[in-house]
Amino acid sequence: MQIVASPANSALVNPHPVTSTRFTVEPQLTVRLANCASDVIAAQRLRYKVFCEEMGADLHRHDGRDVDMFDAACEHLIVVDEALGKVVGTYRILSPWGARSIKRMYSESEFRIDALRPIAHEIFEVGRACIHPAYRSSGALARLWSGLGAYVREHSVKYLAGCASVPLDSGSLNLGALRSELMAKHLAPVDFRVEPIRGLQSLGDPMGSRPTAPPLLKGYLRLGAWVCGEPAWDPDFDSADFFVLLPIERMVPRYAQHFLGARTAQ
Repeated sequence: MQIVASPANSALVNPHPVTSTRFTVEPQLTVRLANCASDVIAAQRLRYKVFCEEMGADLHRHDGRDVDMFDAACEHLIVVDEALGKVVGTYRILSPWGARSIKRMYSESEFRIDALRPIAHEIFEVGRACIHPAYRSSGALARLWSGLGAYVREHSVKYLAGCASVPLDSGSLNLGALRSELMAKHLAPVDFRVEPIRGLQSLGDPMGSRPTAPPLLKGYLRLGAWVCGEPAWDPDFDSADFFVLLPIERMVPRYAQHFLGARTAQ
């Protein structure tokens, strides 16, 4: 599948702060699915650079790649700087048939998802999103989201799901306030709730605090996603992970125009 990126609203989600890098000439960025082993390896090397070298995650590998058992079952969306032939952004997608092939979803390593079994055959799980630090002000993220939108259209996706991470170094007070706000404003209906396998003991006293959500989580919420319950602790990334579920039919129309195209926004 070849995905051609259309302009997207870069203000929708920005999971990384803008760096000081400036391009004198805008890079020629395209987005597509990885179609060979070298594409996937390049995406894995980018993930290692961002998650391990930059963020300090402990992924138990030291060969310059972030690799796990899910990679072989996933499709890998990549943003490429065509002038350099370089992968500068990636997002992986685990389809329902991919999950069946390995008999589990990634989220099951963190959550008990029994309530979602009735719709598991319609859930496309996304994760491992990252942008090369030198390209975070270049439109790479907009390309990544437009590519994901094209994938959703082509496959008639009904549900997107994933784990949205909040670094624990953001502080227990912020996390406590954020958890309180998410439970009050964005909690999924009972039929779509999940339970963390490794919960968090203390989230701080949220009284009087104004929480700050990571931009990626904020973007999911703007699209209309639900948070499906209490967060789980991810020891590899030392983060609190919230399971988010986005029913595509529930997507906020003004964002659906950018994500899916005007035809789908009623």
